[in-house]
Amino acid sequence: MSVTVRVPAKVNVQLAVGAARPDGFHDLANVFLAVGLYDEVTVTPADGLRITCSGPDAAQVPLDATNLAARAAIALAERHGIAPDVHIHIAKDIPVAGGMAGGSADGAAALLACDALWSTGATRDELLAICAELGSDVPFSLVGGAALGTGRGERLTPIDVGGTFHWVFAVADGGLSTPAVYGEFDRLTAGTDVPAPEASPALLDALRTGDTAALAGALSNDLQPAALSLRPSLADTLAAGTAAGALAALVSGSGPTTAFLVADAESAHKVAEALLTSGTCRNARTAVSPAPGASLV
Repeated sequence: MSVTVRVPAKVNVQLAVGAARPDGFHDLANVFLAVGLYDEVTVTPADGLRITCSGPDAAQVPLDATNLAARAAIALAERHGIAPDVHIHIAKDIPVAGGMAGGSADGAAALLACDALWSTGATRDELLAICAELGSDVPFSLVGGAALGTGRGERLTPIDVGGTFHWVFAVADGGLSTPAVYGEFDRLTAGTDVPAPEASPALLDALRTGDTAALAGALSNDLQPAALSLRPSLADTLAAGTAAGALAALVSGSGPTTAFLVADAESAHKVAEALLTSGTCRNARTAVSPAPGASLV
């Protein structure tokens, strides 16, 4: 018997970042939007805990206990007094280390899959609590759709979305370390008064009404200057997508994937083609949002 869960990537349509807290984290107003690029995680009973991975960039995925999918299985097993004897296979399609929460998605998917495989009967709240222990982005991967994340991003408030949004994602060569990007944010904002993060009313209204043009005008990412400081070449990618007709462009989360909001599917294809031929990125993917969260296949 095996259980498979499909789980989406995310884009941060707003990432407002507060000053560093004493615990090293930052308070956030993080508006998540799940997008239709998916990993599939399959769990099968085994003699011990083992992880395998296939798909693009699979070689970059850790196959040890640092993988969030492994940590999710261990956390659930410990809570229910069982051994985490399971083979976890990740069929990877979300860009790796790209600011699209691929690792977090795998953690949420493995948690849901192991819960079903072991019939633990865990409540939704229990699963979300484990997700929050695993990482700031993991709860949203379980929930999907759209949500405002506060605290360090793990406290979620669902957001209604009134339409479909079309995106192009440009995948960069290599990854960017999230802690390094936050460290650069702290360096760039040192000595300044960093405002408390708040969700943009205009952005939330654009999501609710499904207004692509209004959303384009409201996108923001406080980590973008830090990501561009560490990887200046991303500016060329953002410029290439904008020149090709994207309505808005921003670094996705901590990067280095860049996200382009476009008017429709035809525009998405055109912008993706232009990005590929520009030589400023390794790959370009189209996707629509919102997408459902982790779900059994």
